[in-house]
Amino acid sequence: MSGRSVAFDRAADFYDETRSYSKATARATTELLAAELQGRGRVLEVGVGTGLIALPLHEAGIPVLGLDLSEPMMGKLVEKAGGRPPFPLVRGDATALPVGDAGMGAALLRWVLHLVPGWRGVVAELVRVVRPGGVLVIHLGTYGGPWDEIHQRFAEIVEAPVDPVGIGWHREAELDAEVARHGGRLRILPVLTDRSEEPLVGFLAGIERNLYSWTWPVPDDVRLAAVRDLRPWAEERFGPLDRPYVFETAIVWRAYDLP
Repeated sequence: MSGRSVAFDRAADFYDETRSYSKATARATTELLAAELQGRGRVLEVGVGTGLIALPLHEAGIPVLGLDLSEPMMGKLVEKAGGRPPFPLVRGDATALPVGDAGMGAALLRWVLHLVPGWRGVVAELVRVVRPGGVLVIHLGTYGGPWDEIHQRFAEIVEAPVDPVGIGWHREAELDAEVARHGGRLRILPVLTDRSEEPLVGFLAGIERNLYSWTWPVPDDVRLAAVRDLRPWAEERFGPLDRPYVFETAIVWRAYDLP
Protein backbone atom coordinates (compact mmCIF):
# COMPACT_ATOMS: atom_id res chain seq x y z
CA MET A 1 0.00 0.00 0.00
CA SER A 2 1.11 3.57 -0.55
CA GLY A 3 1.61 6.26 2.04
CA ARG A 4 -1.93 7.50 1.46
CA SER A 5 -4.96 6.74 3.54
CA VAL A 6 -6.71 3.58 2.35
CA ALA A 7 -10.02 4.24 0.60
CA PHE A 8 -12.70 1.54 0.70
CA ASP A 9 -14.33 2.16 -2.68
CA ARG A 10 -13.99 -1.50 -3.63
CA ALA A 11 -15.54 -2.62 -0.32
CA ALA A 12 -18.83 -0.72 -0.57
CA ASP A 13 -20.84 -3.76 -1.65
CA PHE A 14 -19.49 -6.12 1.01
CA TYR A 15 -18.33 -3.92 3.90
CA ASP A 16 -21.35 -4.65 6.10
CA GLU A 17 -20.73 -8.35 5.60
CA THR A 18 -17.27 -8.07 7.17
CA ARG A 19 -17.72 -5.40 9.84
CA SER A 20 -21.24 -5.81 11.26
CA TYR A 21 -21.89 -6.77 14.86
CA SER A 22 -24.60 -9.18 15.96
CA LYS A 23 -27.98 -7.51 16.42
CA ALA A 24 -27.64 -7.58 20.21
CA THR A 25 -24.15 -6.09 20.13
CA ALA A 26 -25.21 -3.46 17.60
CA ARG A 27 -28.04 -2.35 19.91
CA ALA A 28 -25.72 -2.29 22.92
CA THR A 29 -23.17 -0.26 20.95
CA THR A 30 -25.76 2.33 19.97
CA GLU A 31 -26.98 2.62 23.55
CA LEU A 32 -23.44 2.97 24.90
CA LEU A 33 -22.38 5.61 22.38
CA ALA A 34 -25.65 7.54 22.55
CA ALA A 35 -25.31 7.81 26.33
CA GLU A 36 -21.77 9.15 25.92
CA LEU A 37 -22.58 11.59 23.11
CA GLN A 38 -26.02 12.85 24.14
CA GLY A 39 -26.12 16.61 24.66
CA ARG A 40 -22.67 17.31 23.23
CA GLY A 41 -23.88 18.84 19.98
CA ARG A 42 -22.83 17.76 16.52
CA VAL A 43 -20.72 14.58 16.41
CA LEU A 44 -18.23 14.03 13.59
CA GLU A 45 -17.83 10.40 12.58
CA VAL A 46 -14.60 10.02 10.66
CA GLY A 47 -14.85 6.99 8.40
CA VAL A 48 -18.64 7.00 8.47
CA GLY A 49 -18.65 4.42 5.67
CA THR A 50 -21.98 2.68 5.13
CA GLY A 51 -23.41 4.09 8.35
CA LEU A 52 -23.14 0.99 10.56
CA ILE A 53 -22.59 3.22 13.60
CA ALA A 54 -23.91 6.59 12.44
CA LEU A 55 -27.35 5.55 11.19
CA PRO A 56 -28.46 4.00 14.51
CA LEU A 57 -27.01 6.97 16.40
CA HIS A 58 -28.95 9.35 14.16
CA GLU A 59 -32.11 7.37 14.86
CA ALA A 60 -31.31 7.65 18.58
CA GLY A 61 -31.31 11.45 18.31
CA ILE A 62 -27.58 12.13 18.06
CA PRO A 63 -26.77 14.88 15.51
CA VAL A 64 -24.11 13.48 13.18
CA LEU A 65 -21.78 14.80 10.50
CA GLY A 66 -20.36 11.92 8.48
CA LEU A 67 -17.00 12.06 6.72
CA ASP A 68 -15.40 9.42 4.53
CA LEU A 69 -12.73 9.18 1.86
CA SER A 70 -14.97 6.89 -0.21
CA GLU A 71 -18.01 8.18 -2.07
CA PRO A 72 -19.23 4.63 -2.88
CA MET A 73 -19.26 3.79 0.83
CA MET A 74 -21.33 6.85 1.63
CA GLY A 75 -23.52 6.02 -1.34
CA LYS A 76 -24.41 2.76 0.42
CA LEU A 77 -25.28 4.76 3.54
CA VAL A 78 -27.66 6.93 1.52
CA GLU A 79 -29.15 3.85 -0.12
CA LYS A 80 -29.78 2.26 3.29
CA ALA A 81 -31.40 5.49 4.47
CA GLY A 82 -33.96 5.41 1.67
CA GLY A 83 -32.20 7.42 -1.03
CA ARG A 84 -31.49 10.70 0.76
CA PRO A 85 -28.69 11.66 3.16
CA PRO A 86 -30.19 11.45 6.66
CA PHE A 87 -27.55 13.86 7.98
CA PRO A 88 -24.72 15.93 6.44
CA LEU A 89 -22.09 13.90 4.60
CA VAL A 90 -18.77 15.15 3.28
CA ARG A 91 -15.97 13.46 1.35
CA GLY A 92 -12.59 14.12 2.90
CA ASP A 93 -9.39 12.70 4.33
CA ALA A 94 -8.98 12.31 8.07
CA THR A 95 -5.55 13.96 7.90
CA ALA A 96 -7.06 17.24 6.67
CA LEU A 97 -10.59 17.51 8.01
CA PRO A 98 -12.77 20.00 6.11
CA VAL A 99 -14.23 21.27 9.39
CA GLY A 100 -13.62 24.56 11.19
CA ASP A 101 -11.73 24.87 14.44
CA ALA A 102 -13.77 23.85 17.49
CA GLY A 103 -16.78 23.21 15.25
CA MET A 104 -17.76 19.83 16.69
CA GLY A 105 -18.89 18.69 20.12
CA ALA A 106 -17.33 15.25 19.73
CA ALA A 107 -15.62 12.96 17.24
CA LEU A 108 -16.12 9.24 16.72
CA LEU A 109 -13.88 6.70 14.94
CA ARG A 110 -14.28 2.95 14.53
CA TRP A 111 -11.84 0.75 12.59
CA VAL A 112 -10.20 3.78 10.92
CA LEU A 113 -6.76 4.65 12.27
CA HIS A 114 -5.17 1.42 11.03
CA LEU A 115 -5.88 2.66 7.49
CA VAL A 116 -4.06 6.00 7.85
CA PRO A 117 -0.24 6.10 7.75
CA GLY A 118 -0.28 9.59 9.26
CA TRP A 119 -2.59 8.63 12.13
CA ARG A 120 -0.85 11.01 14.55
CA GLY A 121 -1.87 13.86 12.27
CA VAL A 122 -5.46 12.60 12.49
CA VAL A 123 -5.32 12.93 16.27
CA ALA A 124 -4.11 16.52 15.91
CA GLU A 125 -6.95 17.26 13.47
CA LEU A 126 -9.54 15.76 15.81
CA VAL A 127 -8.28 17.90 18.67
CA ARG A 128 -8.48 20.93 16.38
CA VAL A 129 -12.07 20.43 15.26
CA VAL A 130 -13.58 19.30 18.59
CA ARG A 131 -14.26 22.17 20.92
CA PRO A 132 -12.64 22.40 24.39
CA GLY A 133 -14.45 20.14 26.81
CA GLY A 134 -15.50 17.79 24.01
CA VAL A 135 -14.62 14.15 23.65
CA LEU A 136 -12.98 11.77 21.17
CA VAL A 137 -14.49 8.28 21.15
CA ILE A 138 -12.34 5.69 19.38
CA HIS A 139 -12.35 1.95 18.82
CA LEU A 140 -9.21 0.75 17.02
CA GLY A 141 -10.75 -2.58 16.07
CA THR A 142 -9.32 -6.07 16.23
CA TYR A 143 -9.98 -9.63 15.20
CA GLY A 144 -8.84 -11.77 18.12
CA GLY A 145 -8.74 -15.51 18.66
CA PRO A 146 -8.42 -17.78 15.62
CA TRP A 147 -8.95 -14.88 13.23
CA ASP A 148 -5.71 -13.27 14.46
CA GLU A 149 -3.86 -16.57 14.08
CA ILE A 150 -5.15 -17.11 10.56
CA HIS A 151 -4.21 -13.53 9.67
CA GLN A 152 -0.65 -14.07 10.90
CA ARG A 153 -0.34 -17.46 9.19
CA PHE A 154 -1.45 -15.87 5.93
CA ALA A 155 1.35 -13.30 6.28
CA GLU A 156 3.87 -16.09 6.83
CA ILE A 157 2.70 -18.01 3.77
CA VAL A 158 2.79 -15.02 1.40
CA GLU A 159 6.10 -13.92 2.95
CA ALA A 160 5.01 -10.32 3.04
CA PRO A 161 3.86 -7.99 5.81
CA VAL A 162 0.10 -7.59 5.96
CA ASP A 163 0.12 -5.27 8.95
CA PRO A 164 -2.05 -2.14 8.92
CA VAL A 165 -0.53 0.92 7.24
CA GLY A 166 -1.52 3.05 10.23
CA ILE A 167 -1.58 2.27 13.93
CA GLY A 168 -1.87 -1.47 14.35
CA TRP A 169 -4.44 -3.39 16.32
CA HIS A 170 -3.46 -4.03 19.94
CA ARG A 171 -1.43 -0.77 20.05
CA GLU A 172 -3.88 1.19 22.17
CA ALA A 173 -1.10 2.41 24.47
CA GLU A 174 0.42 4.37 21.59
CA LEU A 175 -2.92 6.00 20.86
CA ASP A 176 -3.41 6.84 24.55
CA ALA A 177 0.01 8.47 24.69
CA GLU A 178 -0.57 10.51 21.53
CA VAL A 179 -3.93 11.87 22.68
CA ALA A 180 -2.44 12.59 26.12
CA ARG A 181 0.21 14.69 24.38
CA HIS A 182 -2.67 16.94 23.30
CA GLY A 183 -4.13 17.02 26.80
CA GLY A 184 -6.77 14.30 26.36
CA ARG A 185 -7.67 12.25 29.43
CA LEU A 186 -8.58 8.61 28.89
CA ARG A 187 -11.76 6.91 30.08
CA ILE A 188 -12.58 3.33 29.15
CA LEU A 189 -16.28 3.00 28.41
CA PRO A 190 -18.10 -0.11 29.68
CA VAL A 191 -16.71 -3.04 27.72
CA LEU A 192 -19.07 -4.83 25.36
CA THR A 193 -18.77 -8.44 24.27
CA ASP A 194 -19.60 -9.70 20.81
CA ARG A 195 -20.25 -13.45 20.61
CA SER A 196 -19.51 -15.09 17.30
CA GLU A 197 -20.63 -18.55 16.27
CA GLU A 198 -19.47 -18.37 12.68
CA PRO A 199 -17.58 -21.23 11.02
CA LEU A 200 -13.99 -20.35 10.16
CA VAL A 201 -14.58 -21.42 6.58
CA GLY A 202 -16.33 -18.08 6.13
CA PHE A 203 -13.22 -16.13 7.13
CA LEU A 204 -11.09 -18.18 4.75
CA ALA A 205 -13.64 -17.56 2.01
CA GLY A 206 -13.34 -13.85 2.73
CA ILE A 207 -9.59 -14.03 2.17
CA GLU A 208 -10.21 -15.96 -1.05
CA ARG A 209 -12.70 -13.29 -2.18
CA ASN A 210 -10.26 -10.49 -1.27
CA LEU A 211 -12.68 -8.89 1.18
CA TYR A 212 -10.15 -7.56 3.68
CA SER A 213 -7.94 -4.51 3.19
CA TRP A 214 -4.87 -6.43 4.37
CA THR A 215 -5.24 -8.87 1.46
CA TRP A 216 -5.58 -6.19 -1.23
CA PRO A 217 -1.82 -5.63 -1.80
CA VAL A 218 -1.23 -9.38 -2.34
CA PRO A 219 -1.36 -10.52 -5.99
CA ASP A 220 -4.41 -12.65 -6.77
CA ASP A 221 -2.46 -15.80 -7.63
CA VAL A 222 -0.38 -15.53 -4.45
CA ARG A 223 -3.48 -14.92 -2.31
CA LEU A 224 -5.39 -17.87 -3.77
CA ALA A 225 -2.41 -20.20 -3.39
CA ALA A 226 -2.06 -19.07 0.22
CA VAL A 227 -5.69 -19.95 0.94
CA ARG A 228 -5.10 -23.45 -0.41
CA ASP A 229 -2.26 -23.81 2.11
CA LEU A 230 -4.25 -22.18 4.89
CA ARG A 231 -7.17 -24.60 4.80
CA PRO A 232 -5.37 -27.77 5.96
CA TRP A 233 -3.33 -25.80 8.51
CA ALA A 234 -6.46 -24.18 9.97
CA GLU A 235 -8.35 -27.48 10.07
CA GLU A 236 -5.51 -29.14 11.97
CA ARG A 237 -5.25 -26.16 14.32
CA PHE A 238 -8.96 -25.50 14.99
CA GLY A 239 -10.88 -28.57 13.86
CA PRO A 240 -13.56 -28.84 11.14
CA LEU A 241 -13.78 -25.48 9.41
CA ASP A 242 -17.50 -25.74 8.68
CA ARG A 243 -18.34 -26.20 12.37
CA PRO A 244 -19.53 -23.02 14.14
CA TYR A 245 -16.59 -21.64 16.11
CA VAL A 246 -17.73 -19.94 19.30
CA PHE A 247 -15.60 -16.97 20.28
CA GLU A 248 -16.20 -13.86 22.36
CA THR A 249 -14.53 -10.59 21.41
CA ALA A 250 -14.20 -7.67 23.84
CA ILE A 251 -15.21 -4.36 22.24
CA VAL A 252 -13.38 -1.54 23.98
CA TRP A 253 -14.36 2.04 23.24
CA ARG A 254 -11.86 4.62 24.48
CA ALA A 255 -13.16 8.09 25.38
CA TYR A 256 -10.69 10.96 25.60
CA ASP A 257 -11.89 14.09 27.36
CA LEU A 258 -10.30 17.20 25.86
CA PRO A 259 -9.22 20.17 27.98
